[in-house]
Amino acid sequence: MRPTLVRWTGVLVVLVIVLALALGLALASGPSAIALSQVLAALSGGEVEPATADIVLRVRLPRAALAMGVGASLSVSGVLFQALLRNPLADPYVLGVSGGAALGGIVVLSLGAGVGLGYQAVPPAAFVGAVATAVLLFAVAGGRGRLSATHLLLTGVVFNAFASAAIVFLASLSGLSEGASIFLWLIGNLSAARVDVVGWVVAFLFLGLACAMPLARGLNLLTLGEESAQQLGVDVEKHKRVLLGGTSLMVGAAVAAAGLIGFVGLIVPHGLRLMVGPDHRLLIPSSALAGAAFLVVCDTAARTLFDGRELPVGAITALVGGPLFLWLLRRDLRQSFAS
Repeated sequence: MRPTLVRWTGVLVVLVIVLALALGLALASGPSAIALSQVLAALSGGEVEPATADIVLRVRLPRAALAMGVGASLSVSGVLFQALLRNPLADPYVLGVSGGAALGGIVVLSLGAGVGLGYQAVPPAAFVGAVATAVLLFAVAGGRGRLSATHLLLTGVVFNAFASAAIVFLASLSGLSEGASIFLWLIGNLSAARVDVVGWVVAFLFLGLACAMPLARGLNLLTLGEESAQQLGVDVEKHKRVLLGGTSLMVGAAVAAAGLIGFVGLIVPHGLRLMVGPDHRLLIPSSALAGAAFLVVCDTAARTLFDGRELPVGAITALVGGPLFLWLLRRDLRQSFAS
């Protein structure tokens, strides 16, 4: 067995253990603390009080599963955007792709009832919003086959402002009660986890991974530049189309299920790239596992830090990711001036 394969296996095993520990923490923590032995008994179908089993299996497990699916989707999407755009600041939230998905979902939530569209239409609408935003980013920030990092960030900021204004307008039209639920969804919230929603998020996650993993070696070459990658045999346009579709699937499903949870796609890939290196054959699955664990921990903190009062998980990720984004942006600008 090659040393690289041994190392990669070790990294993935460690991340699986970290994810398992995060899941155990999420299932045991809450207003009614449950011993880990009782959690394991409930999961395995052993003897446990009915109330305890209900809390673990019907309340906390679906929420933790949704956090894992959303966290993995956002993290992998961040890795793919950063590779495609050769920009460490690229992230579905920062670039406005999440905002586009949210705008698509909000259109259905606020106006869909009038034309017979229900909640089941939110995921496809969010998907369309994510795809349209990603295409817009490539069109505006790209020029002569090159993508400008500065134009990309500016386009994302402008589109986020537009999407936020449109969302506020639509939420105001929808009425006070629906508007309140819409704003809670936009901040990023996992409290309304349902088993069917978890299934959709996980299905789109695996579809996105199925698009990304076969192209991982090509992504390594794309980091050298599009011209260099083409000379080495990479079909750059095919990679862009396939990966754009994969990221849009994952982001659209994640936003439709949990709202705008920011910076996961920035924090996790950046940290992992420092620890495991830039090889996307390892970075993509590692990001899925680490992103799942990260959001589970953030959601556990959001519902347990203040006794009986629950924070939106998006507030926790923003508190962590905002300062990191500013530090990365400052470092990127310093490097640009130095060159």
